[in-house]
Amino acid sequence: MNLEEKLAELKRRDHLAADGGGPQRRDRQHKEGKMSARERIEFLLDEGTFEETDKLVTHRCTDFGMAEQKFYGDGFITGYGRIEGRLAFVFAQDFTVFGGSLSETNAAKIVKIMDLAAKMGAPVIGLNDSGGARIQEGVMSLAGYADIFLRNTIYSGVVPQISAIMGPCAGGAVYSPAITDFIFMVDKTSYMFITGPDVIKTVTHEEVTKDQLGGAVTHNETSGVAHFMAHDDAECLSMVRELLSFVPSNSLDDPPRKACADPIDRADSALDKIVPDQSNLPYDIKDVIHAVVDDGYFFEVQEHYAKNIVVGFARLNGRPVGIVANQPAFLAGTLDINASIKGARFVRFCDCFNIPLVTFEDVPGFLPGTNQEYGGIIKHGAKLLFAFAEATVPKVTVITRKAYGGAYCVMASKHIRTDVNYAWPTAEIAVMGPEGAVDIVYKRELDKAENRAETRQKKIEEFRDRFANPYVAAERGYVDAVIQPRDTRKKLIQALEMLETKRDKNPPKKHGNIPL
Repeated sequence: MNLEEKLAELKRRDHLAADGGGPQRRDRQHKEGKMSARERIEFLLDEGTFEETDKLVTHRCTDFGMAEQKFYGDGFITGYGRIEGRLAFVFAQDFTVFGGSLSETNAAKIVKIMDLAAKMGAPVIGLNDSGGARIQEGVMSLAGYADIFLRNTIYSGVVPQISAIMGPCAGGAVYSPAITDFIFMVDKTSYMFITGPDVIKTVTHEEVTKDQLGGAVTHNETSGVAHFMAHDDAECLSMVRELLSFVPSNSLDDPPRKACADPIDRADSALDKIVPDQSNLPYDIKDVIHAVVDDGYFFEVQEHYAKNIVVGFARLNGRPVGIVANQPAFLAGTLDINASIKGARFVRFCDCFNIPLVTFEDVPGFLPGTNQEYGGIIKHGAKLLFAFAEATVPKVTVITRKAYGGAYCVMASKHIRTDVNYAWPTAEIAVMGPEGAVDIVYKRELDKAENRAETRQKKIEEFRDRFANPYVAAERGYVDAVIQPRDTRKKLIQALEMLETKRDKNPPKKHGNIPL
């Protein structure tokens, strides 16, 4: 074979690899509203930056007639490129080749880029569209999954790991995304579940559709497995790029800063009146967030799940921050099981990747009820406490209104190593609300009173005047300053600038034992 023929052979193999399962199967993907695997990678990465690895890999299976069915790349596209100029590693499952199923050889392709990503200190993004393990390969396919799971685990907190679910993801295939930092799903075209509708019907006699069982709405609203929901592939991939703009490439880097045209000392007088006079009336904490952050832009995480707590990314003077906020407009901002888990996971991610934490606090306590107690609210609430206490990144808290009981301690209080704690004049810091406190503290006096209702109301007003304010805490140094709400943006930016060189660490140990 002469040189010309050798070059022609390379072109032929490259073309076959690029063609995947062929145009007909790709057309089927397009008709279902899905991009092809290569189109997804091209859309995700900066134009012209993708460098493919292991393009000519083929499977080694000879059973079930597989020896005659070989495709270059073996149904997975792997490689690296740039996102906003920063290095990123990516793999995409090609549903047109064996349904995107995982084989021994294409698992090795993923393992290779994960190892490279860890060495280079760059994010790993998985574009999942797969029927699961390749049945014809048996245990070799399962071993491939386990090899990936191991790396998901040991590289957790080393480099960001992102999963975009852009088609089916079932059985063992769901565990890799579950270990990664963030899961994106596409409404109506993606789903995740351990066992499918047919197995469920056989075992439990329940009838359920794929979408009801594991669709994007289910996992964004009900289970909390997913963090973001997109309406199509393009929106999903754009959201992945947006997320990475807030996140450093690895645990040793600082988050990427952007130029900021929004004045540092911009005051918003509307904040002075945002908290209602009556403490049992709601307001939207997102209005506070939007008023304070750069250009009013807040990139919310898990928007549709556990709405009593709000988490997400924003910038203050161009610097990314992670925001955790109680939401008085939903369940009065109480902490329940789902909110505690949602908050804890987010706090730990920010701490892994050097993203400062800003907490807006308006919490009347933990949600009462047998469902919460039987479900383990003690254990799950402790996760949020553990996460905040363990975090060594810069931490700043603003108490806007209620900070009652154990929930006050949990929400990044001064006592669990929060660096700067502010309170608005509307803050109420106490063991519990005035009504409950009076019923306990003055029980005997109320029982003896001629006019119980009048005496109780008088005591409630006395208690409110004495404790429903930030000044007792300020006198003790538990809050560093009581600030005018309109100045919150300036105060936060000043605090974060002061904390820029913060160095703190936990005692030497293998790892803590978070109350899972």
